[in-house]
Parts: sequence; C-alpha cells; structure tokens
Amino acid sequence: MGLERRSGEADISRPSQYYLLRKEIMEFKYTVKTNAGQIQRGALEAKNSSEAINSLHQRGLFILNLVEPGKDKSGVLGHEIVLFKRVKPKELVVFSRQLSTLFSAKISILESLRALAKQTENKYFSEIIFDMASEVEGGNMFSKVLSKYPKIFSGFFVNMVRSGELSGGLQRSFEYLADYLEKNYYMNSKIKSAMAYPIFIIGAFLVIGILLMILVIPQLTSFLSETGQALPVTTKILIWSSGFLRSWGWIIFLFVLGLVGGAVYAVNRSVQARYMLDRLKIETPIFKKIFRGLYLARVTDNLSTLIQGGLPILQALQISADVVGNTIYKNIILEAKENVRVGNTISSCFMKHREIPPMVVQMVSTGEQSGSVDEILKKLSVFYTKEVDALVGTLSSLIEPILMVVLGIGVAILVASILIPIYNIASGF
Repeated sequence: MGLERRSGEADISRPSQYYLLRKEIMEFKYTVKTNAGQIQRGALEAKNSSEAINSLHQRGLFILNLVEPGKDKSGVLGHEIVLFKRVKPKELVVFSRQLSTLFSAKISILESLRALAKQTENKYFSEIIFDMASEVEGGNMFSKVLSKYPKIFSGFFVNMVRSGELSGGLQRSFEYLADYLEKNYYMNSKIKSAMAYPIFIIGAFLVIGILLMILVIPQLTSFLSETGQALPVTTKILIWSSGFLRSWGWIIFLFVLGLVGGAVYAVNRSVQARYMLDRLKIETPIFKKIFRGLYLARVTDNLSTLIQGGLPILQALQISADVVGNTIYKNIILEAKENVRVGNTISSCFMKHREIPPMVVQMVSTGEQSGSVDEILKKLSVFYTKEVDALVGTLSSLIEPILMVVLGIGVAILVASILIPIYNIASGF
C-alpha cells in the first residue's frame, strides 16, 4: 500500500533496516481529479507505479498524471531530451493490432491501455499510453486523447477512432487501422530494403575509393611520375584526382555536407522546395512508376477505409490529403474536395490531372454512378499495392547486376591506370 509523505515521523529504532526499507520506496508525483471535479496535486510514496496507481484508485481518484522518480521534467536541468524519442511505425502497428484483439475479448479500453503500457518496451511510448489511460479514466473520449499526440497518431488514425466511437464499432475501427498500418509498414519496409542495398554498396565503394586515392594511389604513382615517360590519360587523371583530394578533400567534404544539410532544411522549411522534391519523385524515369503507384495506393486505401468507417466524403478527402505524403497529390485531392463541395464529382477533377491514370478516373466515375465508391477504391488500392510490390521486386533484381557492371568498370579503369604504365616501363628494359 502506498504511503503518503508526512513531516515529523517517529524515529525508527533500527536505522539500518529503516534505511533498506526507504531505499525500496520511491516517491511519485501525481495530478488527480476528485469525484467533485477538483484537480489535486501531491506526492505519494510507493514501491512501484502499480502500487501508486492502486493506492490512488482506492481513494476514488481519477489519475491525470503520475511521474516516477527521476522523470520529473521541472527545472532547467530536469528537462528530458526528447530529440531522439519517437514511436516507430512497427510499434504503432503492434499497438493497433493488440488493442483490436483486446477489444474483441470484451476488455475495456482503460484496462487495455494499462495492459499495453506495462508490456510496451519503448519507455517513451509506454509513458504516453499510461498518460492516455489516465485521461480516459478522467472522462475524456479516446479520440480526443489521441489527438493530443499528432506526431504519433495521424489525423487518419484519430478520425477512424472517432468514427468507431460514434458508431459503437471501435473494435472494427482498430481492425481497419491495424490492417492499414501493417500494409503500409510492409510496403515501406520493402521499398527501403530494396534501396538499402545499392546505397550501401555505392557508399562503401566511394569510401574505399577515396581512401585508395588518398593513401595508396600516391605511393603507387609517385615513381611513375619520376620516370619521365609519357603516361596514359587515365593515369594522369588519376594522379591529378589523388593530389586534389589530398589537398582539398576536406573542403569538398564540407561543401557536400553543407549542400545535403541545406537541401534537408529547405525541404522541411520551404513549400516550394518540398513541391520540387515531390515533383521529382513522380517524374524521375526509373522510380516514377513506384512512387505514383505508392501514392495512388495510399489515397485509394485511405479514402476507402474512411468512407467505410462512416466519415463524410468531404472530411475523408481532407484527411486523405493530409496523410498522402506528396504535395502534388495533396493539391489534387483538395481540389477534388472543393469540386464535391460545389456539387461536382471526384472523377471530374481527377480527369484534369495527368498524375491520375485514366483507369482510376474511369473506375471512380463508375463507382460514383453506382454508389459503390468505397468498394471501387478498395479494389484500386489492392491493384496498386500489388503493382508497387511487383515493381520493387523487379527493381531489386535489376539493381544487383547493374551495380556489379558499374563497379567492375570503375575497378577496371582504376587498375588499368596503374598497371599499364608499369607494364610499359617493365617492357622497356
């Protein structure tokens, strides 16, 4: 049982045992709401957070916040560094799937959240879930609580939960969310995996090449220059590049670092730079089919899920625009929303943009005429998900041989630039 801290406690006859007992007890700071609606703050001594929570519950108090020892964020030195604290997409997938499973077992949302908070390995996410449980216990709607964490729960996530609360189908909403997040997670993971291999190989080749140019090549080519013989053009270029890197390599490194940092800053801060990057993604010849398919799958899946969840079409379009992740497609969806607002159709807007394939326009138009837009959109989502999956698989199978050929040519030029002059010198004796 938790112990309230009191001043003027009686002395303990056995100080060593008392010290050990006190060492096991921690002080928790709490914020609670009484049955009369009053907010109270104070400190509570307990062995662990579960004991502190039980102690407050037995008094009939609603916990709004409970801070463990060493986690108090008050004061300048007490602030936690939250720069690297985040919730991974996979953790959000697991959270949604487990909530859906717990709801199907008829476990209340409050008990479900507390259970998930205790078993979540990410301490940052665990604290957030505990806080959400406290706010739900205080009488707040779950969707309202989720909206307080926009960096973790998107507008799509919050509105799906809200529609489930209003319709009484919260379990179904979390099933939708779990399926949607899981599909997105695996699709993104597959794309990242396909790109990780070539990036790693190219990066390793550049690092090794730079080290060779700075440390090895000068020693191998120094005597070639001293012979006074005419050197091949490739060897001259190699010697010049090696000397340039040794003298000015640090300036090139700083320039590239500044260029990358400036580009990242511009994309995050400038609307125009973000638009240019998003345009580049869907126009680059090799990758445009993958990115266009990815965004179309996301748009159609979001719209279908939101409409099936009972959200009005205007709200569904707005949320889909916010979470699509590409400025061009976001603007198209917002334009479609305005079209619908004034009485036009979504397909009439899609028809004006070359980023939307004719097949999508035709199928959406058919769905609008038959009143089955959500079903049509779901079929389109399945089609583009499979198409992106196939394209990524094809790209992965082509990247390896292309890389091997390119790297082979690079190594051949490097070796030939050194061996040919050495052979000419040796054959001259």
